[in-house]
Amino acid sequence: MTDQDSNEYRQQRLANMEKLEELGYPAYGKAFDRSGRVAGIKAEFAEEKEVRACGRLIRSRKMGKSIFADIHDGSERIQLYAQKNVMGEEAFAAFKLLDVGDHIGVSGPLFLTRTEEQTIKVENWTLLAKSLLPLPEKWHGLQDVDARYRQRYLDLVSNQDVRELFNKRIKAVREIRSFLVDRGFMEVETPIMQPHAGGAAAKPFATHYGALNLDMYLRIAPELYLKRLLVGGFDKVFELNRSFRNEGVDRTHNPEFTMLEIYEAYSDVDGMKELIRDLIIHVAGTVYGTQQVGTEDAPIDLAVPWKEISYRELVTERMGEDWYTLGIDEARKRAEAEGLDIDPSWDMLLISHEVYEKLVERTLIQPTFVTRLPAALIPLARACEDDPSLADVFELVIGGQEIAPAYTEMNNPLEQRARLSEQAGENAEKIDEDFLKALEHGMPPAGGMGVGIDRLVMLMSGVDALRDVILFPQLKPKV
Repeated sequence: MTDQDSNEYRQQRLANMEKLEELGYPAYGKAFDRSGRVAGIKAEFAEEKEVRACGRLIRSRKMGKSIFADIHDGSERIQLYAQKNVMGEEAFAAFKLLDVGDHIGVSGPLFLTRTEEQTIKVENWTLLAKSLLPLPEKWHGLQDVDARYRQRYLDLVSNQDVRELFNKRIKAVREIRSFLVDRGFMEVETPIMQPHAGGAAAKPFATHYGALNLDMYLRIAPELYLKRLLVGGFDKVFELNRSFRNEGVDRTHNPEFTMLEIYEAYSDVDGMKELIRDLIIHVAGTVYGTQQVGTEDAPIDLAVPWKEISYRELVTERMGEDWYTLGIDEARKRAEAEGLDIDPSWDMLLISHEVYEKLVERTLIQPTFVTRLPAALIPLARACEDDPSLADVFELVIGGQEIAPAYTEMNNPLEQRARLSEQAGENAEKIDEDFLKALEHGMPPAGGMGVGIDRLVMLMSGVDALRDVILFPQLKPKV
């Protein structure tokens, strides 16, 4: 629809609004005392039962002295039947002036039509809110992809499938909470504004706290505060949180995202492995009603045994058994021959990780625990007992993307300080000294895990991009 079309429709709706007000129907009414949501009214349907319902007018069919219309209140749709001889001439004339998109309240008895349609016979009605701009065309909904993300409210109004996708996301988050609470975990809240951007390696969003004259950061992860709670005696904690990373936007990344972080004292990475498998299978079954998820091009079966393989095995399978014996120049040439853009300053560790992230991870469609990653990449994890160069961790990859990394957590404060100091280099001010002090008071051995909620919902819903499962994704301003 062009801006000109929109303006013409708006002018017509403004004219209808003026006529309605002349007939005693102000454009923006008060709260409406309804019998209940439409879904409840329909579930407890009884003929001749008097009800009061309200919602957005989504369809209207004028038939001389009667009108069939539908309203939707966010829970369900119900049909209305308006008759001139029942409502009275003036109320009926005003009802005819309504536009699709208007919010109205109605009262009257329930009845079944000849086609067994549950319907309200309208005896009285009131205008609750006038819609000045038209909704997307009824049968096709909002089709413009960019408009769907920028005007999500119209997407939700016009596309039932989209509304159902987000209904399921809401149910999935609720189910995750219930699952963890039932297993004895406590939900907690930690600071979003933090003096140190810790818990992950990412570029933070910086801000300034005026009252304290402090430079602060939006958190990139809640990890260091949740571990403080382990020190404080909370042995099983989780936080469903919003985290922020000042980095790129693409199919699987959004700068503001929803993450679940879980920590359990006296557990380890194996405990997290069992927990995440049970959690995902539970949510898939209870919310989505299936263990078969993913997209048509990359179907995923959560019911089969989940694979486990080491990081090194995956890299050598892709690059050759001799990969880790190569000199840096030969490794760079081989990686570039595979189409990778390799920075000249990278060492073997970073080149290998680029191979894993760009060439290997995307091939892991079925649930796979990738284990024993290089310890240098994960300074907050405990090292493997049989090889200190490796971290006792896993990355759960499903559908070619990381869903949940988990660690046997580092709880040795001296070793943790050495690791963080090495990572910080000359920027010692980046080290969270309060966190290290907390560790020195004694943190129990623990397992910890992060779960990307947006990616998990994307996987369960069978969509291709994160922005399809985020109500208001970040977008460049429209020029």
